[in-house]
Amino acid sequence: MSDLALALDIKALKKTFDRPAVRGLDLKVKQGEFYALLGPNGAGKTTILRMVAGLLQPDEGQITVCGINTATDPVAAKRLVAWVSDEPMVYDRLTPLEYLEFIAGLWHVPAEQAETRAQELLGWLGLMPHANERCGGFSKGMLQKVALAGALIHDPRLIILDEPLTGLDAGSARQVKNVLLEKVSAGVTIVMTTHILEVAERMAERIGVIASGRLIAEGTLAELQAQAGRDGSTLEDVFLDLVSQHEVPSIAGEKSAA
Repeated sequence: MSDLALALDIKALKKTFDRPAVRGLDLKVKQGEFYALLGPNGAGKTTILRMVAGLLQPDEGQITVCGINTATDPVAAKRLVAWVSDEPMVYDRLTPLEYLEFIAGLWHVPAEQAETRAQELLGWLGLMPHANERCGGFSKGMLQKVALAGALIHDPRLIILDEPLTGLDAGSARQVKNVLLEKVSAGVTIVMTTHILEVAERMAERIGVIASGRLIAEGTLAELQAQAGRDGSTLEDVFLDLVSQHEVPSIAGEKSAA
């Protein structure tokens, strides 16, 4: 895989809390790819994504986003990345339109361009009927959609999603999935963690399986089935088999690293 075709290139990444959480991880994700990162609780997935998003500093290793080293030029790298966690962070006193205007301003998106993108995102996510309501009265699912819109307002090239469907009802989950697939079809790269394996099975082009801070398997569903010796099996069966083969004592000290 050519380095020029990579949206994310991770080399020998390490992070330790009380014990090692990420242990010499190597990972490559192509531009325009939908990549799912799966693993049991405490495997290190969230820690990895936080380091990619610039929210945590690695102890060792290198992260490159679209050719930009996150250590040597962190601001330029962050301009290309969107981060959406499972706990939406939205200002209660703002409406969705005001929130998107505020976030667009932080990214120096021109006002006219920001307005167009905001209208488009709110429409895609079914939020237009609530565009002028205060976010303080929203459900968690609605807040998650507002947070996603805010993450996309600056037109990132790499979207990092940590359990993005948490708290969403079936209709909202479908809206979010449709928006993500639209972005991938436009050449945006998505790296997502999820415990909903059916979502990963249906949406991801490639899947990486993490256990105890290491990448233990990677590939398409068919390739993972072959690695596990489970041709024709569901992703759930393949995932459980792969993880059970690499079980080690759980990693302590890694808060919220599911």
